[in-house]
Amino acid sequence: MPGTEDAFYLTTPIYYVNDAPHIGHGYTTVMGDILTRWHRQRGEQVWYLTGTDEHGQKVLRKAEENGVKPQEWVDRLIDTEWKPLLETLDIANDDFIRTTEERHLLGAKAFWERMHANDAVYKGSFSGWYSVGAEEFVAEDDVLDGEGEDTGHKVSALDGSRLEHVTEENYFFRLSDYQDRLLALYEERPEFIQPESSRNEIIAFVKRGLNDLSISRSTFDWGIQIPWDPSHVMYVWIEALLNYVTAIGYGTDQDRFERLWPADVHLVGKDIARFHAVIWPAMQMASGIEVSHRVFAHGWLLVGGQKMSKSKANGIRPAEIVDVFGSDAYRYYFARALTFGRDGSISWEDIHARYTSELANGLGNLASRTAAMIGKYFEGRLPDAGEPTDAETAVVDLVADATARADAAIEALAPHEAVSAVWEIVESLNGYLAEQQPWQVAKHDLVRTGAILATAAEGLRALCVLLAPVMPKATAALWESLGADAVIGPLSDQRIADVPRWGQLPAGTPVTKGAVLFPRIEVEDA
Repeated sequence: MPGTEDAFYLTTPIYYVNDAPHIGHGYTTVMGDILTRWHRQRGEQVWYLTGTDEHGQKVLRKAEENGVKPQEWVDRLIDTEWKPLLETLDIANDDFIRTTEERHLLGAKAFWERMHANDAVYKGSFSGWYSVGAEEFVAEDDVLDGEGEDTGHKVSALDGSRLEHVTEENYFFRLSDYQDRLLALYEERPEFIQPESSRNEIIAFVKRGLNDLSISRSTFDWGIQIPWDPSHVMYVWIEALLNYVTAIGYGTDQDRFERLWPADVHLVGKDIARFHAVIWPAMQMASGIEVSHRVFAHGWLLVGGQKMSKSKANGIRPAEIVDVFGSDAYRYYFARALTFGRDGSISWEDIHARYTSELANGLGNLASRTAAMIGKYFEGRLPDAGEPTDAETAVVDLVADATARADAAIEALAPHEAVSAVWEIVESLNGYLAEQQPWQVAKHDLVRTGAILATAAEGLRALCVLLAPVMPKATAALWESLGADAVIGPLSDQRIADVPRWGQLPAGTPVTKGAVLFPRIEVEDA
């Protein structure tokens, strides 16, 4: 278990299970997976948590619409939709937390008891607007008259969801008491909220003033009962935020909790940044635990210029893309084509174009022709690299520089910049082969031909390690093709810091031309 200064604990939001996952959920999960896989390649101890949020009024109503009990409804969705998503996208998570699990129930109650003991919770009454769709109380300033299909209804200015007016006795969290402490946190730790756009929005929101927050519901029972008052259940958002501590032992395994906490990174969509960067740190302060290190809010995925959602019929499911292009291409596309932290537009045409030019013609062709020439000119044995010329030195220097820049980008939570830096190696090696023309040199100088192909193979060795967090299947196949497992060791044991050390593949290593890494896909198939 992580327990040293090298430990890295990253979480996704726990996803609300009223329906099947779409690529927005897949985006967050894949980016978290790339970041944590990279940290593992650094040799760090990693804990990657994801999971599902299964309580609340919306889930209850969805279950009722389908004529089943809410527990049956969420069990069905977890088994048929949410856990299969992890397999579809090759996610290497360490844990999967469900808010209907006993460990979460016990931990959530323990956390509430601590807040109550610290006088952060009190009983009161609430009368106002509530969005069942967002499971969120909405202030009067954010209530609008609906238009079009929503005519005659009130809607939320935050996300356009319909509102219901509720009046009920609730428990409240003294959020207003933490306004100054939160602003001090943002000032002292500017990296706490990222990117800068989200940080600015959060600070402006808090400076406008914080009101105490209703944190229980008493008009339905699908939730976790408040320990000292079973007539109330925890407000689903307040309960859901606790997964980050209940999953690692809060209230059930204190030693384990202390080894893993605080979280290094909470990855969230920008629409839920306020819960994670305002309410959640205030709750941590109220309970007396150390505040998480960073909250990173990524942008929305736009399809046809609109934020993706089921209601707009543009909620693409991950399997629709994976079934055509494969999981590696899916992971690569979202890491490469979108700037993490900003909204980004996606399209089938762009996915296909990048697949063809960058994966099939770029990396795939580089691997294929290198192995083919080693097979043709050296009977499938890696030739001796010989003395490097300026051309080889330039490749070696680029690999070292790109590796350092990619590693720094991961540290800055910029996976798109990391992939871009690594891809310079792909482009450089293709350019190197085009310039050196080993197929021509082989007609008169096999020693020089061997040096060129040995350099290309070493470059591919470096790419395997650097791209393993992004494309685990393709890099595993390429590692096998290079014969690297037998002479260097398993790909998972290779370290980022060791990538630039040249000459790790010894002369004589068997190199085979495996299956095409990225088979061509016709446009009409996409």
